[in-house]
Amino acid sequence: MNALRTAVTEQPRSLHATAALRIGYGFLYLAFLLREFPHRDEIWGPGSPWTPALAGELFNQTGWSSILTLSDSRPYFEVCYLLAVVTSALFLLGWRTRVVSVVFAVVVASFHARSIFMTDGGDNLILLMALYLCFTACGRRWSLDARRAGKRGTPKAVTALTRRSAPGLLRDLDLARRQLATVLHNCALFVIAAQVCLLYGSAGLYKVQGSLWGNGTAIHYVLNLDLFRPWPTLSVLVDRLPMLIAVASYLTVLLQVAFPFVLFSRVKYVVLPLLIGMHVGIAVLMGLPLFSGAMVVADAVFLPDRFYGFLGRGLSRTFRRADPVAAPTADAPSTSVPQPRPEDSHPEHRPRKPVLALEGADEHP
Repeated sequence: MNALRTAVTEQPRSLHATAALRIGYGFLYLAFLLREFPHRDEIWGPGSPWTPALAGELFNQTGWSSILTLSDSRPYFEVCYLLAVVTSALFLLGWRTRVVSVVFAVVVASFHARSIFMTDGGDNLILLMALYLCFTACGRRWSLDARRAGKRGTPKAVTALTRRSAPGLLRDLDLARRQLATVLHNCALFVIAAQVCLLYGSAGLYKVQGSLWGNGTAIHYVLNLDLFRPWPTLSVLVDRLPMLIAVASYLTVLLQVAFPFVLFSRVKYVVLPLLIGMHVGIAVLMGLPLFSGAMVVADAVFLPDRFYGFLGRGLSRTFRRADPVAAPTADAPSTSVPQPRPEDSHPEHRPRKPVLALEGADEHP
């Protein structure tokens, strides 16, 4: 019990993973808003078939709300759209993340509620993750906040001394604030992981109940739906490979059902790339890039910080090798000659083995 309490209250877990979620969902929603910019009025604006009056009636039944329905004027909508784009970019960069994460969640919830029947469903998961990320410390890594804190760089010893010299009440309040932030971060991280496991597990168990997934023909019917055929020629080409379709159908169900049970073993490093490949196939063959991207980003929460550290070190070495200034090339080897240390000039500090070798050479010419 004490070990569990220490794990929850002492140190925030998976800071790199939550930073990856912040970057991924900020980028996805920013790309989503920019892609739909020419159609923004038809989807969320005053010219949408789903009028603000219809949205208000739905809000009365569901309890949802949206900042977009506060006014019917077009200038107000354009300002809200610009605010959404800027907020997504700031959330991606990690600027004032504590405040911007809340604004980002409000923006995503408002746009989702305004025209809940007009999108492809990929924003459902982004909405949930945006709400969860408000309670995480997702700005402590790979962010402008982290860079600013690094430049400010107060040493830990000075920080500890400052806390000890502070009045007792302020010191206790600071400690309580830090523990509360750590607990909220770790609990939100657990909820995010549970959400993804529930999503995969329920999807797999739902597929098991269907006869089409049982006989391995479900993907065949998916490939022949005109609504989900952005590349008809490619869909027809894949549909001509029945063995591939059967294997993909069975493998999809197996991966989704088994996913929650392999998270605490090394098997997850095999399952996660297969799931990413499945989502890439959904994005290409079914034309659902937002949904696939949201699922791929969600999978990043299960990768430990040591994986991100290994990945970062590998990228750093790659960039150093590619930089002609940082690393000498094979055609131009380094001509620097190691200089002797000052202490080596003293006779007592000179190496003995070369001296003995020279003495032996004098004795035996």
